[in-house]
This record gives sequence, structure tokens and C-alpha cells, in this order.
Amino acid sequence: MHIFDVPGVCRYALGMSSGQIPDEDISASSQWSESTAARYGRLDGEEGDGAWCPEITVEPDHLKEFLQIDLRSLHFITLVGTQGRHAGGMGNEFAQMYKIKYSRDGSRWISWRNRQGKQVIEGNRNTYDIALRDMQPPIIARLVRFMPVIDHSMNVCMRVELYGCEWLDGLVSYNAPAGQQMNLPAYTVYLNDSVYDGAVIRSMTEGLGQLTDGVCGEDDFTLSHVHNGWPGYDYVGWSNESFPGGFVEIMFEFDRIRNFTSMKVHCNNMFSRHVKAFQQVVCHFRSDSDWETTPLAFSPVEDEKNPSARFITVKLANHMASAIKCQFYFADAWMLFSEITFQSDTAMYNTTPPSTPKPDDPTHKVDDSNTRILIGCLVAIIFILVAIIVIILWRQVWQKMLEKASRRILDDELTASLSIQSETFSYNHTGNRPGTAGEQESNSTYERIFPLGPDYQEPSRLICKLPEFAQSSEEPGKPDGAPHYAEADIVNLQGVTGGNTYAIPALTMDLLSGKDVVVEEFPRKLLAFKEKLGEGQFGEVHLCEAEGMQEFINEDYLFDVPEGQPVLVAVKMLRSDANKNARNDFLKEIKIMSRLKDPNIIRLLAVCIYSDPLCMITEYMENGDLNQFLSRHEPEGQLALLSNAPTVSFSDLCYMASQIASGMKYLSSLNFVHRDLATRNCLVGKNYTIKIADFGMSRNLYSGDYYRIQGRAVLPIRWMSWESILLGKFTTASDVWAYAVTLWEILNFCKEQPYSQLTDEQVIENTGEFFRDQKRQIYLPQPVLCPVSLYKVMLNCWRRNAKERPSFQELHRALVDLQP
Repeated sequence: MHIFDVPGVCRYALGMSSGQIPDEDISASSQWSESTAARYGRLDGEEGDGAWCPEITVEPDHLKEFLQIDLRSLHFITLVGTQGRHAGGMGNEFAQMYKIKYSRDGSRWISWRNRQGKQVIEGNRNTYDIALRDMQPPIIARLVRFMPVIDHSMNVCMRVELYGCEWLDGLVSYNAPAGQQMNLPAYTVYLNDSVYDGAVIRSMTEGLGQLTDGVCGEDDFTLSHVHNGWPGYDYVGWSNESFPGGFVEIMFEFDRIRNFTSMKVHCNNMFSRHVKAFQQVVCHFRSDSDWETTPLAFSPVEDEKNPSARFITVKLANHMASAIKCQFYFADAWMLFSEITFQSDTAMYNTTPPSTPKPDDPTHKVDDSNTRILIGCLVAIIFILVAIIVIILWRQVWQKMLEKASRRILDDELTASLSIQSETFSYNHTGNRPGTAGEQESNSTYERIFPLGPDYQEPSRLICKLPEFAQSSEEPGKPDGAPHYAEADIVNLQGVTGGNTYAIPALTMDLLSGKDVVVEEFPRKLLAFKEKLGEGQFGEVHLCEAEGMQEFINEDYLFDVPEGQPVLVAVKMLRSDANKNARNDFLKEIKIMSRLKDPNIIRLLAVCIYSDPLCMITEYMENGDLNQFLSRHEPEGQLALLSNAPTVSFSDLCYMASQIASGMKYLSSLNFVHRDLATRNCLVGKNYTIKIADFGMSRNLYSGDYYRIQGRAVLPIRWMSWESILLGKFTTASDVWAYAVTLWEILNFCKEQPYSQLTDEQVIENTGEFFRDQKRQIYLPQPVLCPVSLYKVMLNCWRRNAKERPSFQELHRALVDLQP
């Protein structure tokens, strides 16, 4: 989970009202009767006597009565709701005030305080209305207790709900030196962690606070996002004078051993006040009881031109750890942080099983009402499924009406999934008229990927961020010359592991998939599972070893693996419960993939289609993806010699980049548009062999590279051309733009995310500067290893006018010329 901006979108009901939280996970200090037990304390519920009521009358200053919810795992809680006992108009009890206590492990309980230090929360004024209260700061906890508070002796009853989302960081505490004060001429700036929930003396121990509260600080740290916040409120800061070693050490403790991919640190860089981002960070990892002997070091690029606060991404190279100790070295007199988040691969560890007992209650009692609840859930599921079917049918009808009205479907549009792990963006085929190859717009309808919250924006709403797009979604003054297609000529192909619907002209589909597929059936028993690579709505992608694969493939394909040795493959598997349309599209995808034959494109090897689940088996390269491969290496030079790190030469980098250009040249010759070209989607074999795939979207490892939009799309905006983001146009020219970003990644050894100094919103705003073309747009900087001539080629790939960008043939030639 990316914590920045989370409080605004992480507001999902966690299951008291819906019944998703089971009865056995709801407990209380006492109950007035069986009909007012803890399980009846569900918001909007009227079961039993209509609410949870404690056994005795609550007295002032008597805080022994509580209603407790066990969420089974850590959650980020941003909102709570309470209600009194209505009971169909018969109830007359409610809590006018209450406090909240929470725990991350069941042993240490913490009293929640708001940002002004107040503990008491205003409750209900009557028995029926729901009172929603924001948690500022948010709570990170597994167990939460609601404790009624009254100012005179009275009966109280409560129904409650928690709102938030799962805390995927897994961080349970950070220990750091206490924040300090900065004395400016006119006033004092307080850089302490004002909401830290652990112990604070000279240091902060066993708690969480402002570094995990979801609030990023302003560029000017003397300002504050928080109402009535004092100067410096958003930041925790330290002075170089107080640390003889020149660094601040922060230790992070996690809920379990995790596979860490990156850490993001939001730093202030107001160098006019002698504040800069850290000069270097050195991280140590502890998996069990011992710390690893070899730390990881990272140095960001120092920036003395742009004073904006920014996130700095530190690649953690898949270290397995339950604790991380990082030493942040000063680059100036002060160092200020407002957020620190971690990305880890959740597939590498097991979540707590539902049957695990609560820390406070080692026994579980199964209530007779479970049967009623189960029946109720089944009925609710049936109603939900019916509603989904109605919505889908309505959407299809509405979409056809829009297509008839706009008549903007392209003449030979073909967008088809080609890769093994297609999730959102895939290779897409655009059949163009002679003379316009690669320049026409592919299907720009963003389809639903994940059920996200209402605060995310749809791609069309990105346009509204820029005033000149408010009236039109097209470039002004440019007529739409796209030919039109009758809707009867379009075939919809559903991406199996993603949520895409690909619009494909029926005639072109017939040409591609009309012949019999020349792909052998492979025995399932010869596949040995190694790792899950990704998953989508209808299928999963697994990394497997295949025995005897050499006997099942075409003679024109050569393996590097000796005969008799298992071959590493990716297996795309359709779930057995997938619908008929998904099965048909899966077979069509096999037919299309079987036609692609290029040394730099991942290839279909075999299939398993005689029985369920249907599978297609494709190549997989032994060194994994290019992003992870390069991040483990260093450029040749003195630094690499000192660190004893493996190196890659500049000529080898150019060789890999030229292979990517060659593979894209092949795809563009077929008028296929990739739409998600990046190092994460290139695989590395022996001797720096590169093959283009498309599975980055489906992996948690790269979730930070995608910008999520309201329930409809997940976009790799840092690699996308301005016209793809603002107009939804995906062409060969937009692939050329992404290729230059990929080349920038390669020359930086994938040590930094593109536009790492910009937030996602600022990246989108920057595309508006490309559209306006008033020389205010920001380009990716020239990498240290990049010669001027090659950087000029990259700048040409980022030209505003798509027709002025080079072709992949030209790019391939330029990269080949750079090799010795």
C-alpha cells in the first residue's frame, strides 16, 4: 500500500455492518444479557435487542467497559462510526462520548488522541443516527476497543463500524531520535513527532506516528497541512550538530519476515533554510535474531535547483527481513522527513489464517446464529451477482449507444493481448491504412481492474485538471481523421489475467487466428511449480520448471538449456470457473501468440487445453526481469571495484537496449502497440539476451509504478506519452516515448524511478505542459553514463508532435552504432 494520500481514499467499511467480521472476532468486557452481546454491536444491525450493552450502568471516569473488534491483521483505520440502540423505536440508549484504545499485538494497548491531544470523541445524540468521526491521526492496529464515556450515571449501548484498509506495509513500530526544534529569527519551528504512540524521552521507541500518518509535508516546512498545526508540524527533523556520526539512525520493526523491494522517504529540500534530502542511506537487515553483515547503501542525486519536497525511492533488492535499521546521512545542517513507506512482496509470506485465536481469547465459541449468518451471506451474494449482471448488461448497451453516437471507432483497430501476464496494458494490434502505420489511435476505453474507492479519478477526469481540456478531449484545431467501423465488425476479446476488453476487427481476427494452431499439447505432470508471478480476474501466471520441453516445440526454436534439463517457463492458467467468453478469448489469445516469432519477443512454447484448467506455456528467462537485474549491478569504475559489486559495461547496456528496439521494431511492423514498455517488462537471459514480455502490472513488486484511477484503470504514467495520458491515444509513437524512458532506466541501472522528484499528480500536470508546449515541461535528466548524442535521441523520442519522433528502425540503428 502506498501511504501517501491514503487517508482520503482508504475509507472502506471493514465488515461490522456487512458481517464480514465474524461474531467470534467481536468481544466485550461484559453484556447486559445474551440478546445484547458483543456480536449485536454492528452498525445498522437490529439483531438481538439491537446493540451491545454492558452489564452494569456506566459511571463517570469508569472506563472498564469496552466493545472490542479483532481485524485479524494490521489495518489503517481512518474513520469510525457509532450508533445507539434503536431496536425498531424501542431503544433509548446511546453513548454521548467514547474513547478508543487500540493494539497491534494484543499485549500493549494505546489510547488514541487527536492531533491536539484530546482523547474523548463526540458520540451520538440519539439512538438511530450514525455519527461518523475521522481519525486524525489514523490508527494502525489489529485490535480496537470502543469505551463509552459519560458525565453522569446512565445506561449506554453501542453499534459500531470501522473504516479503512489493510496495512500492507506491515510496519508495527519505528525507533528514532526525538525530533528537535529549529530556532528561526521570528519564531521557533517544532519538528517533533507530535502523534507518536510509543514512548518518547530522548528517543522514540516502540510506536508509530507522523512518519506513517499519510500526510506529506509542504515544500515550505514552516507551513502545515493540519488545521491549527504549528510551524513544522508535518515534519520530523534533526540537526546535524546533534549527531557526531553525521547520520540519524531509524529502526523499523515489521509484523513478520518480508521480502522488501523498496523504501520511499518523503524529504524536505528547502536548501535556502539549510535543509536537504539525505546524502546517503545505509540499511542493515535482520531476518531472525542476527543482523546481516553486508548492508545496502544508496545515494540519491543531490538537487540544489529544485527546493520542492519529494519522495526518494530506495531499492531494497528483495532483502528478507523482519527489521530494517537505516542510517540517514546529513547533506546539510538539517534533515526533515514527513513519510516513510515500504513496499514488500506479500506473496512471500503467509497471512494469519482465519482460525487463529485472538490474543485475548484463546478459545472460540461457535454460535448457533452462524447458520443464519451463512444463509444471509449466500442470499446477499446472489443479490450482488444479479446486480453485477444487470450492471454489465447496462454497460454494454450504453457503450454501444455511445459508439453509435460518436462514430469514433477506428477502421482497422486491433488491440490484442499477447503476453503471458497481461494485466492492464498489453501488446495491442492496430491495423492501419497504408501510409499511416502506427499513427492511429488504439482502443482508449479503460476497463475496470480493481474495485477502488470513489476518490480515484477516471482517465477522462485527468483532462479536467487542465483548463484547455475542459471543452474537448482532442487537440484543438485538429480534425478527427479516423475512419469509422460498423459495430458489427468488432470482436471483443477479454484479457484472461487482467480486466481489459480488446476491440478487434472481425476480419483481422480471422486473418490472425483462422488457421489451426501449430502448438503441441504438453503433459501437466511434467510442470513443477516454483512461484506465482501474478494474477487477474480470470487466471493466474506461475513460474514453473518443465521437464522434456524440447520434445514438444517447433524445430525452429533453439533452447539454451541442455537436453534432459528442466526448462524455466511461465504458465498462464485460466481458472476452471471462468466463464465461456473468457475460455473463448483464451483460445483466441493462444492462436495470436502462436504467430509471433522474433528472437526478442517472449514466445509461446506449448499448451494444455485438453482438460481444465486451460494453460498456455511461454518462455521465461533465467535472470528474471531487467529492472531487478540491473539494480543488482553497478557501472564499471572505481566505485564498483571498492564495493566488489557485479558490473555491466556501457557497451553491454547498449546491446540490451538495441535488442529491445529490435523486438519493438518487429511488433511495430505488425502494427502491434505494447502500451507498457519498461525494464520491468523485459526479461534477461544468458549473455545479456533480452526478450520483451508484459507481466510487470500483475506483480505486487511493481505496484508503485502504476497510478490507480477510480475503479477503471491502472496507468504507468511515468512511462506514458502526454497524448496517452490526456487523450487515451496509444500508438507506435507512444511506444517510442516509453522506449526512451526505458533507455533512461537502463542507463541509470534502474536505481531510480522516472520523475522520482515528482508526485503522480505533478507527473500528470507535466503532461499538460507538453500539450501547451510553452517550454515549461520537465524532461528526464541526462544520465551520467549517457553521451550527448544518445540523450538527443531520447529527447527526440519525447517530442510533442508524435510524427516527429523516430521510428524503432532508426532507434535500433542508433543503438547498434554505439556498440564496439
